[in-house]
Amino acid sequence: MDEELHQIIRRAKRGEKEAYAQLVRDFKDSVYRYALGMLNDRQDAEDIAQEAFVKAYYSLSGLESEFAFSAWLFQIVSNLAKNRLKKRIREHDYREDANDSMIDKGPSDPSERLSIEEALAQLSLEHREVILLHDVQGYRYEEIAQVTNIPLGTVKSRLFAARTALRKELRKEELS
Repeated sequence: MDEELHQIIRRAKRGEKEAYAQLVRDFKDSVYRYALGMLNDRQDAEDIAQEAFVKAYYSLSGLESEFAFSAWLFQIVSNLAKNRLKKRIREHDYREDANDSMIDKGPSDPSERLSIEEALAQLSLEHREVILLHDVQGYRYEEIAQVTNIPLGTVKSRLFAARTALRKELRKEELS
């Protein structure tokens, strides 16, 4: 982390609102992209990004190290996104039970190919999370372990499995 960012975080921890506004400007795009990758819904991603920054603002004084800010912020986003996904599943299950409806399987035309975003959405949450953190956000394995609260070896194996699953999803559409 560069010294300028370190100073901004330190000032924000002391309660300087302009310093925190600068942090929001510096991280808003990457936070939104990460939330979008996790949720595959623009409105939900915007909501989660805003909620994460509000939550971070009120919790910033408890951040032990300025050097951990980025991982800490992405852990907040990750937790909020996971909670949103769980809520979606509960709501979907409730609607399905209430309506006794069929699940829409998507377009039936096999010539339609999945984009990378659509293929990512087909992955499990755990696989999507590590791909987004490593391959999109550029986090190192150690940082991903910190954000996701899983062991380093699990991060490595999960990333390998996630990439394999992503390739399989993309190939599956090519073969259709």
